[in-house]
Amino acid sequence: MRGFGSDNHAPVHPEILQAITHENIEHAPSYGTDKSSFECLKLFKDHFGQQTESHFVFNGTAANVLSLRTIMKPFESCFVTDCSHLNLDECAAPEFFAGKLIPIPSHHGKFIFEDLEKHYIRLGDQHFAQPKVISITQPTELGTVYTVDELKKIINWAKEKNMIVHMDGARFSNAVSFLNCKMKSITTDLGVDILSFGGTKNGLMFGEAVVIINPLFQKDFKFIRKQAAQLPSKTRFIACQFQRYFKDELYLKIAKSSHDLACYLAEQILLHCPDIQISQPTESNAVFCKIPKEWIKPLRKNYFFYVWNENTFECRLMMSWDNQKSDIDGFINSVKILEQKQHAPKPSPF
Repeated sequence: MRGFGSDNHAPVHPEILQAITHENIEHAPSYGTDKSSFECLKLFKDHFGQQTESHFVFNGTAANVLSLRTIMKPFESCFVTDCSHLNLDECAAPEFFAGKLIPIPSHHGKFIFEDLEKHYIRLGDQHFAQPKVISITQPTELGTVYTVDELKKIINWAKEKNMIVHMDGARFSNAVSFLNCKMKSITTDLGVDILSFGGTKNGLMFGEAVVIINPLFQKDFKFIRKQAAQLPSKTRFIACQFQRYFKDELYLKIAKSSHDLACYLAEQILLHCPDIQISQPTESNAVFCKIPKEWIKPLRKNYFFYVWNENTFECRLMMSWDNQKSDIDGFINSVKILEQKQHAPKPSPF
């Protein structure tokens, strides 16, 4: 049963699964010393610059947390938005492995630029975690995308403050597709130092990459990754997936398809579902909307989705590579039935 719970729920993209099957022959050296890993790391250099070093890890938490561990000391802090994955969904792993998080109020999932300066305080105060890193989620946890100008403004401010820039790109390809740009133009060219590059949410079976763009932070990552139990032995099975992901711009095809479906869903809600309110701009593969409380349980029976905010009943409906328009049409029909019941004239008691 296809639903809208998460792009993590989707199966492996068939072309990526085929790449794993093709790789599954003969013997090959382990721990990233195989041919496929070397060739894949060259592809990351092609997209992010020849100075780049990339490393594979198993999951997104590791990509984020080990990125921070690489660029900050335990007594330093990292600015994040209050709704970021780092702040809400990493079970305090960033503070366990790296340093303190400073959550900053957001608007549509993005930093409010004017608030950054308010939190850059108490430099040199031994009683206060020292501001050192800013983590930008692109796309944001609410499915919105920073424009190039917004990124420039934040990153330039960070560099003026001698801060290091991390980008959480669990769905990074969706941002690249939405902005119609090169990967390099919203990372390397703007001054991003390190990127968590997502794979699992984008059709891969498993695997993420830590893309270390700034050579100043490349020396120790292999030790940090090993110590954190994130060094894959059969690395070639992550590498071959990313190879196929890059080939023929499959990453853009997946991102565009999921965004097109999200836009179709948002359009159908606006046209046919007056009791549902779209709450965030639809700029990636997620639709955020407020659904009447009493509708949520019946709707989730056939089309599962998450309630994002249990106070406002803002819900997230996430599109995956394998969703189809028929899934959306079925969901909309279910909403129409609920609306008809709700607005049907009540029988007279007389």
